[in-house]
Formats: sequence, structure tokens, C-alpha cells
Amino acid sequence: MEDRFNINPDDPMPIYAQLERAIRFAIATDKLRIGEQLPTVRQLAVDLKINANTVAKVYAELERTGIVETRRGVGTFVSARQPAAAMRLMRGDHERELRAFAERILAEAYKLGFSLDEVVEQLEKELKEESAAAKRR
Repeated sequence: MEDRFNINPDDPMPIYAQLERAIRFAIATDKLRIGEQLPTVRQLAVDLKINANTVAKVYAELERTGIVETRRGVGTFVSARQPAAAMRLMRGDHERELRAFAERILAEAYKLGFSLDEVVEQLEKELKEESAAAKRR
């Protein structure tokens, strides 16, 4: 299963926009590295349970903007030459994605009755635990 891309069918944002944003975000955060092969259109569609035409549309748009490149008979890869505008856009997507994520956390925390201090304290605990676990690996 493809776990680098988070697609939420309940999100009002169209699936193709979610997928494009998720791929850009994966590249911006090094979950997908330059030169790395993306899953085939068919495989990604199956993994995410979405239409293959949607995946093909996203791949075509990312190729048009120079973020990925398709090598006939081989596959689709993260482009080695990221256009400066595309890199700025990915960083912008990263900022927007993080801001939206923080807003969702705060809204959910408020709904559940948690204070901001409690949320921050828990996140710090999680970060320390994750850091300790990474050192043990």
C-alpha cells in the first residue's frame, strides 16, 4: 500500500488536487527523492482506490511543470532538474499543508476540550519518544 500519499475521500478538495498536493509534498519533504521512481499509474490507483485516469492526469500535470519525467517503457521519476518556480511552489505547498494541518489539530483539540498547552506538551513528548526510538534503530 502506498503510504506516502494521503488521500481523503471525505475532503471537499478534489481527489486529483489532493494527489498532486501529496506528491509535491512528498518531494518537498524528501519522502520522494530526486531520481526516485513513482508507482505506476495502475498500481497507485489500486493502492489509493482511485481512478487510474485521475492518477494519469496528475502525472501528466506534474510532468508538464517539470516536477516528474516519464521515461517510455521504464516509468515516471522525480525530475533531477527541478524548476525554480516548481521548487518555490512545493515549499509554498509545504507551508500551506503544515498550516492546514495545525488548524485541523487545534480545531480537533478544541472540540475535545484540550488546551493548547496540553497539545504542545503531548507533541513534545511524542517528539522525544520518536527521537529516542530513532537512536535505538
